[in-house]
Amino acid sequence: MNPDKNTLQAFKSSILFFTDDPDRIDPQGAFTYHEEGLLLVEQGYVKEVGPFSELAQTLPPEVEITDYTGKLIIPGFVDTHIHYPQTDIIASYGKQLLEWLEKCAFPIEGKFADPDYAGEVADFFLQELLKNGTTTAQVMCTVHQQSAEILFQKSLEKNLRLITGKTLMDCNAPEYLLDDASKGFDASLELIEKWHGLGRLSYAVTPRFAITSTESQLEKTGDLLTSRMGLYLHTHLSENRDEVGMIKTLFPWSRDYLDVYERYALVGPGTTLAHSIHLTQQETERIALSEAAISFCPSSNLFIGSGLFNLEQATSTGIAVGIGTDVGGGTSFSMLKTLAEGYKVLQLQGQSLSALKAFYLATLGGAKALGLDNKIGTLLPGREADFTVLNFNATPLIERRVSMSETLEERLFILMMLGDERSISSTHIMGTLS
Repeated sequence: MNPDKNTLQAFKSSILFFTDDPDRIDPQGAFTYHEEGLLLVEQGYVKEVGPFSELAQTLPPEVEITDYTGKLIIPGFVDTHIHYPQTDIIASYGKQLLEWLEKCAFPIEGKFADPDYAGEVADFFLQELLKNGTTTAQVMCTVHQQSAEILFQKSLEKNLRLITGKTLMDCNAPEYLLDDASKGFDASLELIEKWHGLGRLSYAVTPRFAITSTESQLEKTGDLLTSRMGLYLHTHLSENRDEVGMIKTLFPWSRDYLDVYERYALVGPGTTLAHSIHLTQQETERIALSEAAISFCPSSNLFIGSGLFNLEQATSTGIAVGIGTDVGGGTSFSMLKTLAEGYKVLQLQGQSLSALKAFYLATLGGAKALGLDNKIGTLLPGREADFTVLNFNATPLIERRVSMSETLEERLFILMMLGDERSISSTHIMGTLS
């Protein structure tokens, strides 16, 4: 049952949230943790959070406490890059990026010409996000205007914070997935005017990647970005070496892949560049100067064989990085499983991913990458009360392993390496149980 938005809600549990990057400052100063805490939510926003022993005494007698003792409340996960139309091709065998797109992704995306199919997939997709504790997502749709329309509508009904937009493609893809530059512009503008800023929705201007857009479309994409304040730009960059090679052929005037987007003013605050594996040092530095963000998608990078993202290179230059599950190249909606893959990606490069850094990236780090850290990603007073409840006893193996741990960091690391959707006890959207 949904509580009255005007009532005060109280949640008892261990509570953890980040206030800074644990790699940037003393890790112990980067988060707030209450072993026995109380989270107070009013009208969908965090009112207060603190020790249970102190805050419980301030509650009016009629306030019922939801008891999650033994579990851990954290901010909802932020997925900075995922494809809802690829839900039904998750775990498709044996292809690298360009062939995978041709054989797997493009055919399934063609089915989104059918609004009934699109609606059924959108329902399933959103439920999977919530089941896995994800409360904010930046999502790629298909070229069909209705694919974005349907996802916006269903997200609005669930009061989700969602960023999405119609995909722009006018070349180098099957005919049934192409629109021309002018039609793509007009359809995007119609969606922007209807959905951007409605509820908790935002619009992302979405060229799939430079390979599938003519220079005319890229120019119009830049025009779209200036049509309204606060629009996002969501695309792919340097995911696969063959892809990078194609860019040199298609855009011979470019000094590198990033330069194609820069030529049309597509790189700046609000831009998310998914993958960004095969970057030169010059590209990395230019991304940092532009204040664009990168989505680190370890599961899909391993599954499709694209390569290993250099997190240290990106963060050392000051680039904001979030985590993307990248379903369906990624093999799970679970942020926990995706973090586990990220740990392995960095191990292979002699880098490290601590549990604190991982959970930061999946919450506040993702919010910062999307420019939403003043709204989500933490549980400071005044933020939207999106949170998930983690269960340390979800499986016998996790329970046994946690029982032998001594610190919070150990318990988080165990959960990140062994956890999945079973580790999510519940997900709350602005305080309401989803």
